[in-house]
Amino acid sequence: MKEAIKITTPLDDEKVIQLKAGDLVNITGYIYAARDAAHKRIFELIKKGQKLPIELKGQIIFYAGPTPTKPGHSCG
Repeated sequence: MKEAIKITTPLDDEKVIQLKAGDLVNITGYIYAARDAAHKRIFELIKKGQKLPIELKGQIIFYAGPTPTKPGHSCG
């Protein structure tokens, strides 16, 4: 088994360019979770040339959305 590639946020371009689909990575640092409303707000702020609430360069944003609960399960 391949050893995990260690990366830390904020990411630098040289490290990201080396990653390939299927690579096992060990991430240290912040990973921001955002739903559709947050993505829309970020888009609108950028479009208007306004300052973002966080620095996005080199950051990881995970899209987190709700999923319906399957019958007999406690979560989706």
